Formats: sequence, structure tokens, C-alpha cells
Amino acid sequence: MKIAMIGSGAAGSVFAAYLKKGGGELYLVDRYQAHMDKIARDGLVFVSPAGEEVFTGFHTAPTAEQIGVMDIVILMVKATQTDTVMPTVMPCIGPETVVVSLQNGLGNDDILAKYLPEERIICGFGTIGTELPEPGKCMSKPESGVIMHFGASKKSPLNDRVGMYLQETFIRGGCEARYEENIKPFIWKKAISNSGYNTLSAITRIKVGPEIADPFGRDLILQVWKEGCEVAKADGAGDLWPELQAELPRLAEGFATYYPSMAQDVLIHQRQTEISVLNGAIVKYGEKYGIPTPVNSVLTAVISCIQNNYDAQYKG
Repeated sequence: MKIAMIGSGAAGSVFAAYLKKGGGELYLVDRYQAHMDKIARDGLVFVSPAGEEVFTGFHTAPTAEQIGVMDIVILMVKATQTDTVMPTVMPCIGPETVVVSLQNGLGNDDILAKYLPEERIICGFGTIGTELPEPGKCMSKPESGVIMHFGASKKSPLNDRVGMYLQETFIRGGCEARYEENIKPFIWKKAISNSGYNTLSAITRIKVGPEIADPFGRDLILQVWKEGCEVAKADGAGDLWPELQAELPRLAEGFATYYPSMAQDVLIHQRQTEISVLNGAIVKYGEKYGIPTPVNSVLTAVISCIQNNYDAQYKG
């Protein structure tokens, strides 16, 4: 199957590398021209716990209009950009194309349902730390166990065929993946987890390991998670609190020396974050169900203020 990766930055490149290693035919789409040119010329350098590898044979393009109709379109642009990007992606989506959101956050399926039937929408995520240190080079810092979860927005033969193909291709590429019967609890758990350590890292400028080791940092993360779990339960995702509590040791070990994506957005790139689909989404769902979310509300406001004022920040 032809697979387009729409948004081939750090995470998109890592996911594409696993799929390429598993035998997939990959079309990388990204406006970072130096990155696309380097991959087209020399291949993609992929650094993982297994070592360093170079994969060649990628198709690259700056826009989706240039790649033709795909069998699978994977969205890896920021979730806040989906509505803006989807009209430009439609030329590569045919009547049997399945669109797969592996983006962070909540509500991605609702946005995609404005553009195509739910019978052709899959949503999920990866629990993988990713970095793009230079053009043509990506780094994967995965957690242990199953690190890629995805499932159908609505069960259908097309979604099942694509879901199983992606599961098998990821696994062949060395990425443990699972096509889930019910993806909602997994998406909520990932979004809640991110809303804790990811958002706090962006505010404190501290990597994940020291953040969790500090009693104040650890307590803040747990407060964010507790609120998120109450909201998720009201939304039908079940009781996620025991599972999230068990996450802390794995995060502290696996992401110890890592600046997660929101911290990279704020500290390195100074660009829009995904706060609105993480803590901000928890706040909105909380309002819907009448559940207070004071800690998430404050963190949403702090990050929103930061990203609105990059030019006014202290430069030293």
C-alpha cells in the first residue's frame, strides 16, 4: 500500500522509518525543504535503541497535491493545524483512502469526520520520544512494550484492512503496534499523560526525569492526571487512574533525558503548541460534564500566554 506521511518532522519521520523498515512504500510530505532534500538525496538516518540505520527509497514532496492518490494518509501535523491542512490533503485522498491520525490530543476524529466518512478514519498515537536534530536525521526514544496504538473511528472492512496492515508493518519494522477494538481509553490515557509531564516540562524548562523526581513536579503531574481521569470517566473511557499512576516509573526511566514535544515547541522552536487539544481539551470536556479542572485551566492559560508572547520574552 502507498502510505503518505503528512507532516514529516520529528515524530512523522520516526513513524515513517519504522514503516519503511517494515516494508512500506512511503511518501513524505513536509515544507521543511532542507529535510526533504536531504532524505531524497542521502536517505533518512534513523537512530533508535537498536543503533543507527539509514533508509533510502522515500518519495518526498512539499505538498500533498504532488503525490497522487494514496491508500493510507497518516496525519502528523499538529492537531491544531488539521482543519487548515485537510483541504490541501484532499487531492491525495481517493474513494478508498483511509486517513489515520496519529496526532497528539483529543478530538482528532471529530475534525476528520468533516472531510470523510468515519468508516475511513483511524485514530491513535505512539508513546515514543522523538527528535529531529538536523535535516535528514531523526531519533526514536520509545517506551517499553506496545508503543503504537490505533483503532477505527467506526468499524468497517476498509478500516480493518488498513489497521491490520499498519499493525503488521510497524511490527516488522521493530515497533510494537496494536490495532485496538476500542481506541478511546488509549487516546484519553495518552492525552492525560501528555498533559502532565509534557506541559509541565514546557513551563519549567526541566527534562522529564528531574521533573518527576522533584516532589513538587511529581505532585503537579498527578493533579493534572487526577482531573483528566475524572473527565475521561465521564466521557466513557473508564477508570484510567490506576494505569496512569503506574506510568510514572516508566516515564521517569524512558524519558529521563528528554524534552517532550511541547517543551521543544516553547524552548527551541517558539511556535504554536498543542495545549488546546491537551490540557485545554480536558478543560472543555470538564465544562461539558460539570467537572472542575482548576490545575489544567491554569496550565492552559500559562502556556497560551507564553506562546502568544515569544517576541516579548527575556532574551538574556
